[in-house]
Amino acid sequence: MTADLKTLAVIALIAVSGCVRSDNAHPVADVAADPTVDLRQGQLVGVREGDLEVFRGIPYAGAPIGDLRWKAPSPPPDWSGVLDATAFGPSCIQPPVPERSLYYDPPHQTSEDCLTLNIWTQSRSAKTPVVVWIHGGSLRIGGSAQSMYDGSEFAGRGVVFVSLNYRLGALGWLAHPELNAESPDGISGNYGLLDEVAALEWVRDNISAFGGDPANVTVMGESAGALSLTYLLTSPKAEGLFQKAIIESPNSRNFPELGQAAYGARPAEEIGASTLSAMGFASIEAAREASAQDITDKAGQAGFIPQGTIDGDVLPSQIVDSFDKGAFAKVPVLAGFNSGEVRSQRLFLPRKPDDYEAAIVERYGALSSGVLALYPGSDVDASMLATLRDAIYGWATERIVRKLTEADQPAFMYVFDYCYPSAEKADLCAFHASELPFVFGALDPDKLSPNWPVPDGEHDQTISSTLLDYWTSFAATGQPESATGPAWPAYGGDQAYLKIGQELEVGKNPMPGMFELHEELVRQRKAAGEPWFLNIGLGAPPLE
Repeated sequence: MTADLKTLAVIALIAVSGCVRSDNAHPVADVAADPTVDLRQGQLVGVREGDLEVFRGIPYAGAPIGDLRWKAPSPPPDWSGVLDATAFGPSCIQPPVPERSLYYDPPHQTSEDCLTLNIWTQSRSAKTPVVVWIHGGSLRIGGSAQSMYDGSEFAGRGVVFVSLNYRLGALGWLAHPELNAESPDGISGNYGLLDEVAALEWVRDNISAFGGDPANVTVMGESAGALSLTYLLTSPKAEGLFQKAIIESPNSRNFPELGQAAYGARPAEEIGASTLSAMGFASIEAAREASAQDITDKAGQAGFIPQGTIDGDVLPSQIVDSFDKGAFAKVPVLAGFNSGEVRSQRLFLPRKPDDYEAAIVERYGALSSGVLALYPGSDVDASMLATLRDAIYGWATERIVRKLTEADQPAFMYVFDYCYPSAEKADLCAFHASELPFVFGALDPDKLSPNWPVPDGEHDQTISSTLLDYWTSFAATGQPESATGPAWPAYGGDQAYLKIGQELEVGKNPMPGMFELHEELVRQRKAAGEPWFLNIGLGAPPLE
């Protein structure tokens, strides 16, 4: 497999999936149940769950169907009567997840009419902090109704919790010349990102009716959701819509640009045109006649990789360039990654060479000594896992934290290194997304995918409770705090971070030299006009 194909393969498996298990909300003529909320769109009814009120399947935008397929989200619809908001709406159209996958959930309902959100609140009379959750799934799978993403524990700690769906795959991320021509701005792609912006605008305009403070919103995402957060941080469209960010396992790479080839990628609309042709459609008009599932299935067969498009408007420039220029939202950030991120993605490791050190020297020349110092030949298996982890997640995380620190914003970094018995038995210590059950307080097997190693010890509960304290206090005040954990300092000049292992402890400079080495590798690749993402290791292209 070539490096380019390997990059695409890894991108396609970088995130935890989300699946949905209930019917779409729909208007009903007469609902006497409580609680009810009056919005500009109309009245809706939710459900009481213990001390919480929960509202599910609320449309935050119009249905992106028919002529609205591949267009920016339209305003949310009004309704008559009372909207039944007691059940999740369908997840957005997506391909199935293989049953053997760690991230597999049994099939659930999907629809192209999927732009809904869900709200958990403790008190509608209060003015409490808001957390908005963006799910992962490689921008191609997932949904807000996955059981792991239950917002009850967040709401029980005094925040209003919101989760949302956004368009996935080719339906959410395809650029195309005909779509450029249709757009008043002459652009295309990024429809899933514009969905996320529309959801945040809906939260700004409506969350006070649920007890939330629209001036104290934290956006939280993992993997593809964290990637979405890097888009939101650098997009003028999202300016002022959130005040803090929690970024779990982000990645940072080059993206295709509209109108020009860049860093080894063809123009974004050219990629879209060849994809549509490979799918068997002669035009966008013809593709709009096809079913959403047909579009999704054929796009996958054509090898389409959903990702952001640098269009000069929604995303003005390459994300790394926006951060370098200071063109990003100056908000407090909590960001981190997992020590064993790629343990669940071993299939995409390159073949182990006969002579690892010689292969590194051949690929990296003058930089090879730095590579081998961080990723030595004394344990090739561990070094290959670490290079892929850092190339995708480690460097991206530390870069975000450093840039926010340079902008005089509080930035808090963590490394999730917690290994519980069932994960250790499966050789999956601190794997990709393994922090999520702890962050959500979702340790019950019923809330996990069938193949997920279950954390079922008393200490697991303690770790989960402490992380929930940190996450919710950060959302409230911008400072992560817990009575059962150490004081968590900002990254700052000491490069402080929280190591989340069997014990929680504060350290300094999590991987000395890692950030600097990857920065230099990316600098050289950019200067040569080459792509960056798998910046280092045997799966990355050699430096010329």
